[in-house]
Amino acid sequence: MERELPLLPVDAPPAEPVLRRRPPKRSENYNPTGKPPWLKVRATLGPNYRRLKDLMRGLSLHSVCEEAQCPNIFECWEHGTATFMILGDICTRACGFCAIKTGRPTELDWAEPERVAEAVETLGLKHAVITSVTRDDLINGGAEIFHGTIRAIRERCPGTSVEVLIPDYQGNWDALQITMAARPDILNHNLETVPRLYPWVRPKAIYERSLELLRRAKDLDPAVLTKTGIMVGLGETWAEIEQVMRDVQAAGVDIMTIGQYLRPSVKHLPVEKYYTPEEFAELKRLGESLGIPHVESGPLVRSSYHAHEQVQKLGGVQV
Repeated sequence: MERELPLLPVDAPPAEPVLRRRPPKRSENYNPTGKPPWLKVRATLGPNYRRLKDLMRGLSLHSVCEEAQCPNIFECWEHGTATFMILGDICTRACGFCAIKTGRPTELDWAEPERVAEAVETLGLKHAVITSVTRDDLINGGAEIFHGTIRAIRERCPGTSVEVLIPDYQGNWDALQITMAARPDILNHNLETVPRLYPWVRPKAIYERSLELLRRAKDLDPAVLTKTGIMVGLGETWAEIEQVMRDVQAAGVDIMTIGQYLRPSVKHLPVEKYYTPEEFAELKRLGESLGIPHVESGPLVRSSYHAHEQVQKLGGVQV
């Protein structure tokens, strides 16, 4: 018999992507030039890419690789890795950087964890990454589905490490505890940008709340690796990035990712600056010098990029 998660009323229509407008003033790093050559990716539609795409469609699964227009999709899918997106493909938030569609979600599928686990088993993944849309319409934000997905993968694929990239659950720490009780190897929650830009980049999120989530996750289970990430190129300053790194280190986060923001469409926030590969290398050096155990920094780095290598380097929970 199917269970139902309690729903919260959503009285207002979906929020307009108010963050399509620019921040109030440009940073000193503003660079209006076109996309540089190091951001150009060759599309390689090999047999593994097609196999994974067919598998996703056959099992009625979504991937953030497709929904968020990830530039690494061809590389990752050709290597047989993907980030599964659960809880449907409609988000209740309208962030200024994100390509995922927004509105009132209608999908809540209790059989989804088993289908994700089947896909992980079929692909023979050694590391599985699970994320979701944000479901503010659910009291626990879908934490039970995260928990069920982790458990289903553990049962089918005991040798596979599991990483989850979760929303902020609106500060519902019971929901966080439900997710952590399944003991993922990596608990990821992205800060996305510097605090000053939150009103434009993440209008329904709170920087301090996201930091608190990362702190609490580490307190709940110190053996679980915690992870976060930011995009650069939205108008932040170097000093602001450094302060975020200090906050991340103070929260006990094990892994930080830093990548270039790429505008999904003209309706989204503009790119204020394209950082060079040398600047990304310097950000990696800076973050690790401040005490963050591992910083993955590069123009095309995204949350799950090289994720399997990170868990191998730092270790995770032993289930």
